[in-house]
Amino acid sequence: MLNDQEAPATPPRDMGGVRRRVTVATAIGNFVEWFDSGAYAVMSATIAVLFFPNYDPAAALLATWAIFAAGFVARPIGALFFGHYGDRIGRNRALALSVLCMSGATLGIGLLPTYAAIGLGAPLLLLLMRTVQGFSTGGEYTGASSFIMEYAPEGRRARYASAVPITVGVAAVVGSGVGVLLTGTLSEEALMSWGWRIPFLIAGPLGAIGLYLRSRLDDTPVFREMAAQENTTKSPLRQAFRVSGRQMFTLFGYSITNAVGYYFMSSYMISYMSESLDYTKTQALMTSVVAMLAYTAACPLMAVASDRFGRRPMLMIACGGFVLLTYPAFQLMSTGLAGALVGTSVLAVLVAVIGTSNVPMMVEMFPAQLRASGSAVGYTAAYVLFGGTAPFVATWLVSSTGSALTPAFYLVGVAAISLLVVLTLVRETKDLSLTRTTLR
Repeated sequence: MLNDQEAPATPPRDMGGVRRRVTVATAIGNFVEWFDSGAYAVMSATIAVLFFPNYDPAAALLATWAIFAAGFVARPIGALFFGHYGDRIGRNRALALSVLCMSGATLGIGLLPTYAAIGLGAPLLLLLMRTVQGFSTGGEYTGASSFIMEYAPEGRRARYASAVPITVGVAAVVGSGVGVLLTGTLSEEALMSWGWRIPFLIAGPLGAIGLYLRSRLDDTPVFREMAAQENTTKSPLRQAFRVSGRQMFTLFGYSITNAVGYYFMSSYMISYMSESLDYTKTQALMTSVVAMLAYTAACPLMAVASDRFGRRPMLMIACGGFVLLTYPAFQLMSTGLAGALVGTSVLAVLVAVIGTSNVPMMVEMFPAQLRASGSAVGYTAAYVLFGGTAPFVATWLVSSTGSALTPAFYLVGVAAISLLVVLTLVRETKDLSLTRTTLR
């Protein structure tokens, strides 16, 4: 006899209302996952003082960023874990656990004692919280993409899925904005004693809201149908490597441009503009915020284009655009603030083009019973190996060559590789059924 999880679901009469609730629940949960990165970046100097010995400020700041990077190390483990259980026990249960881990760890950072209170225990606890955050993030993006896509109506998948990259952009802007507001309005004493905790404490109630909304939703119609027909597999990850290796490699191959482009736009540009191009910190931050807003505004428009023209053409446009426009965009950045705003916004729009087709394609290219596992491995590997290292590589290139334009060549090279992958390996997926249990 089938249990409640396996029983075929009666389609709800108000499917539009269900989809709206699914979109809101996905957006809030995904927002919580990415909000902390912006806040942590802005608060990094304060965290360095509070969580490490003060005898070497530079070493303390490097240690702070090393702990930030620890989140990337944990992402592949989270991708494997949440992808496996997303295919085994359901998309919604895995996502509920993901947002619980993320909000709990972020709230935990806001409650941590500092180095002055417990010594070396403080940075060790900070490392633990960041590791849990990275573990959670490894499963959130691809899991949320599968969840919302499997509810989306035919012909509008990319539009629904765009809620995922849109909330990433919004979260980055809000996280940075909260950090800037606190550092600009609070006294140094207030910021050091309690103000720095506010961005992290906000994640607690937001996470609770996201968890509540997700727990109130049924799992996706695709997963419920698959479970009812007993088409789930006990070893989805192993099976994905066995039968979907080509798809995972293809996803990795074009996602590396998405990864490098996004982290150039969201993380690297602030330090690049202030240190390599001699803009003020305020100008650099303003340029970054404008770029993230351009990215967020472009996402729904590019999603409409993806639904109309297909994933493959949009990926070709994005990768080709990075090859042709990255160098001119970097040149514009050195001409003045107006040029910097235009140059970074061009890159931001290209990230929106590739991201809004990447999300639906990585869901569509895998069969239902392997979808969460296969997409998590290919996508997360690209972000760990290329996205997480992008700011470091770009900084090293500028330092070793003395040229502020070398990061542009790196992004062009990565985009050329992705373009080759799209031209030779990518097949159109927008019309494939999400309920299928075979590759095509």
